[in-house]
Parts: sequence; C-alpha cells; structure tokens
Amino acid sequence: MSKTLRTSGDYTIKAGDGYNAGSGNHEIKLDALNTRITGDLTIDGDQIVQNVTNTTIEDQFIELNRNYSGAGAQDAGIVINQGTEDDAIFYFDGTDNEFRVGTSARRIADGSTTKWEIDGGSFTLGQIKVATTPTNANHAASKSYVDSQISGGGFSFDIVGEDSTGLTVNTGDDIKFSGGTNINVVTTDAPGTVAFTLDTDISNITSITSDASNGSLTLVTNGTGDVVINDTLTFSGNASTPTASAVTKIYSKTAGGGGTGLYFINSGISSGTEGELISKKKATALAIALG
Repeated sequence: MSKTLRTSGDYTIKAGDGYNAGSGNHEIKLDALNTRITGDLTIDGDQIVQNVTNTTIEDQFIELNRNYSGAGAQDAGIVINQGTEDDAIFYFDGTDNEFRVGTSARRIADGSTTKWEIDGGSFTLGQIKVATTPTNANHAASKSYVDSQISGGGFSFDIVGEDSTGLTVNTGDDIKFSGGTNINVVTTDAPGTVAFTLDTDISNITSITSDASNGSLTLVTNGTGDVVINDTLTFSGNASTPTASAVTKIYSKTAGGGGTGLYFINSGISSGTEGELISKKKATALAIALG
C-alpha cells in the first residue's frame, strides 16, 4: 500500500557516519522499478556514476563546469570510454578558445576524481566526418569535396596586368612566369614563392622610373666600382634651383655667364650658392680679357 512520510522540517537519512565524515563505506539503496523525485535535486559530492543502458534528458542545454568563476581559460568537454583503447574526447580548449576532438590514453588522478591529459603529448587530435557536399558557405568541407573541386575544375581566378589585359586560370592550368630579356624567373620549394632576378647586363631598357612620389632613383655599385656612362648624358632644363645638403647636384638651367647652362650646387661650397660650369670659349675670352 502507499505510504507518505511527512516532516515539518529538514529530513536526513544517514548511513554510518555519513559523507561528511570522510570515511566508511555504507550505502543507502532505493530498490524500485521506478524512482521519481518531485522538485529540484542537488547532489553534493565528487562523482556521479550511472550504471544504466540509456539516459534520456529533457533539458535543451547541459551546462558543464558550472561553478567555475575564472576568466575563461578553462577546459571542459565529454569523454567517451573506449575500454582498453585510448578514450575519445570532445572538449573546448579555454586557453586557445577552440573546440578539439581527439583521443587520450593517460588518465591523471586528482584527489577522488579522474582527469584526462589534453594539453600534454598523450592527446592525439582526431578526425570529424562531415557530409560529403556542404550546402552552406559556413559548413565544413570534407576532403573528398575539396579534392573534387581541385581536380574537377571547381575554381578559377583572373590575372590582370598593368595594361588592364587579363587571363583566366582554371583548375589544372599551369601558370608560367616569363621574365623576358635578361630577367630570370626561378620557383623555389617554398609554397607560393617565385623569385625574379636580373642578369649582369640589362638591355632593351628605354626608361627607369621611381614609383614613389618625389622619390629618388639610386644607382649603387659593388665595392669600389664606378657608375659608367658610355654615351651622351642629357639634362632636362630645371625650372628652379634644387637644394643640396652635403651632396653635389648637377643640373641644367638657362645658360648664364658660364655659357653652358650646366650648374652645380653643394651646401658646403660657396655657402650653398649655385655655380655654372664655364665653357672653353668663355674661359678663353675671360683669360684674354684678364691678360
């Protein structure tokens, strides 16, 4: 027959010295086909062991690591016992802020609980099997899908030159970099690396321009070598006198008393005042005039 036990205050059932005594092995057993608890259930202890075939939970969310109050660098997850093999683990790495799945063979005793090593060398990352073909841009892609996209012409990209002409490269196409006259192109083992090098002699070059606004163009020799010009050097006319600090600049302007129109300036010469190179004719006339 049914029986109800009612008390106006707390009701305690203690076996032996109880849990808080920290010793003893007494148990309280409830033996029934179904056991129902009406109200909230709070269990204070170190471990819950369920020796059941299936567990059904109505809750939509399960919270792990409930009493943690730190700043987020805490690991938590689910362990699947694999018997004599490495246990399977799905967990969130709080330090790296990422989910991980894998296996671990090492269990670490920590007081009365057991933990699995997930930060050391015994944790091995595992595989996750997903649908063969993703249907959303944010879905994970399987290896077979990626392989089919690469081998089956699944992607293409355009290469456009400075003259706005372009070409389309499809899956499986080879891209050849041709340097042209006196330019060597070498690919290396490093992924995505193509090296362009110039030969010792450069020919068929009609213009060299600096791409920086008001940028200088510098020619530097190796060691004590010289910059050699074998042909005519042409100076375009300058509209104004440039500035020169600790260097000498040579430039062209309207011819003055020197009769050449070729000027130089250096901040360390004549207090930085520009000077004009004098022609042979002007120098001869000046020498005669000065007797």
